[in-house]
Amino acid sequence: MPNLDDLKKRIGSVKSTEKITKAMKMVAAAKLRRAQESAESSRPYSDSMKDLIESISKGYKPSSTDRNLLTGDEKDQIHLLILFTSERGLCGGFNSIVTRTLRDKIENLIDQNKTVKIVCVGKKGYDILKRQYLR
Repeated sequence: MPNLDDLKKRIGSVKSTEKITKAMKMVAAAKLRRAQESAESSRPYSDSMKDLIESISKGYKPSSTDRNLLTGDEKDQIHLLILFTSERGLCGGFNSIVTRTLRDKIENLIDQNKTVKIVCVGKKGYDILKRQYLR
């Protein structure tokens, strides 16, 4: 059975651990709040990009002599996939989810005997896909 001094040391140790844990939780909450604010601040840019792409695709009127680059043709044989990934920071989860989704899409198109072309914007996505698809 522990004596009184051992119990006092143990209580002090637990209190010290509680303080450290509380400080770590506060730091994590601040980092999460900062990341959420950063993500929310990028929303206007993504909305603008979406509006831009929609306006380009709506305003595009293919003529009979031009190749129809935005909407494809009846063959629908070649598909261009563009991968956007981050280059720095703690975005490993984002990069892996985006590349995994792209891999699934590529495999689906290959199973349908389609030709797939890939453009990578960002070093991390290129590094992940180069072994398997990019030559």
